[in-house]
Amino acid sequence: MNHPVVLITGALTGIARATAVAYAQKGARLVVSGRREQAGAELAAELRAAGAEAEFIRADVRHEDDVRALVDQTVARFGRLDIAVNSAGTEGRPGPATEQTPESYAATFDTNVLGTVLSMKHELRVMQGQRSGSIVNISSTFGHEGGAGASIYVASKHAVEGLTKSVALEAGAYGVRVNAVAPGPIDTGMLDRFAGGQDGKAYLATLNPQKRIGHPDEVARAILFIASEEASFITGHILGVDGGKSAG
Repeated sequence: MNHPVVLITGALTGIARATAVAYAQKGARLVVSGRREQAGAELAAELRAAGAEAEFIRADVRHEDDVRALVDQTVARFGRLDIAVNSAGTEGRPGPATEQTPESYAATFDTNVLGTVLSMKHELRVMQGQRSGSIVNISSTFGHEGGAGASIYVASKHAVEGLTKSVALEAGAYGVRVNAVAPGPIDTGMLDRFAGGQDGKAYLATLNPQKRIGHPDEVARAILFIASEEASFITGHILGVDGGKSAG
């Protein structure tokens, strides 16, 4: 498909923004979503300047009415939905498990897990009817590893990976593929907040064989591949993009 219709949640920063730019360069028709109107309008303008058909639709993935409207407006604008990248996420409040609260749990799981559930629910509503489509959820190496001081975030990404595999089993009969991409440390605002400064980032860079922090565009290229027809026999897979971190 030369000009797929692509929906990206959490698109205003980091990996998702790099993914939107990469799709724009490939001529995709794009809907980008997030919670900040001004930043969203600026991103849509940037994508249109790159030659893409692009719209920003404000949505908060924690609220089903927002997600339902986001998907419906995407289909109203472009007639279909071919690829969805579910990237809205938060690191929550890092710290020991003994310092976590019901509020810190909910703040993380409502975005990372409930947001993924609601996004897939309404994306599949369209894709199953089309009998085609590709969904890519954004996980983390923490989705299949532990992480001291990040228990709630780790648990949320374990959940995203379990959801990805389970929904892939349900959706295959309809011609819909569901995969996840699991980045290692990537140079984003989320990593800056999580690492707590340059010393923390420098330490994280030592945890993979390449001894460096990854770049958002490196993850974006992996997303474009696994969402594409070049990966047509891949579903239920968690694709690590981590410089080899999970190999040892």
